Amino acid sequence: MNAERHDVGVSQVAAAIAEPARTRMLCALMDGHARTSTELASIAEVSASTASAHLTKLKDLALVRLHVQGRHRYYSLADPRVAQALEALMVIGQSAAPTFTPRTPDRLQWARTCYDHMAGTLAVRLHDRMIEAGWLVEVPEQGYRLSEAGVGLFEGLGIDLQVVAAQRRRFACPCLDWSMRRPHLGGALGAALLQVAIKRKWVIQDLDSRALGVTAIGRRELAGRFGVSAERDVEPAIAIASKLAPTMDLRQAQDL
Repeated sequence: MNAERHDVGVSQVAAAIAEPARTRMLCALMDGHARTSTELASIAEVSASTASAHLTKLKDLALVRLHVQGRHRYYSLADPRVAQALEALMVIGQSAAPTFTPRTPDRLQWARTCYDHMAGTLAVRLHDRMIEAGWLVEVPEQGYRLSEAGVGLFEGLGIDLQVVAAQRRRFACPCLDWSMRRPHLGGALGAALLQVAIKRKWVIQDLDSRALGVTAIGRRELAGRFGVSAERDVEPAIAIASKLAPTMDLRQAQDL
């Protein structure tokens, strides 16, 4: 009986998300900000009355939450798990409908949290650099292990790798990034790296969203420690250095 109820619940939620206008509304709310039905109607390209009907459906299924402040009515995602489910569907949907582009804010695509680790363009750059430098070594069907140099890098950040490895989860693994369609670093190691970045104020979390802002300290540290540029649409410093002078050492590259 419980299985039947679960089946019905899943089908109802899937049907609600499947309607394109409702999908656009939900994607627009993924940055954690509440929006009015008028704003969501414009985003979904539907009339105000149609938007109201869609929002009622989403609210009834506990996908969105209504906030009333005086005469104003705002909607937000009901639970962080809704955003996580949408991200997972986006990854699956890339192959099913490659021409569909979710209307999510640019700042979420640049840097955000994914569960408890970092995602977005910046996180993919970090992942690619760690693979390129040989700090992360792929283990087929298991994820990643750290090379000797990788151990030195993460221990140099103050991360207790024994504690990280003892957690009841994968140590380090690729996590497909829906906005980049390439992996970023997930698992316990990815979570530990994000905590270091927050503690050292390399990144700052939005109070009401999953977006991450990179500080001046963060840009300097990411370039110095990883050889990764935290500037948008700029090649990593190490890559620029290799093009300018193949024999240039890492310290020189960091000065670029």
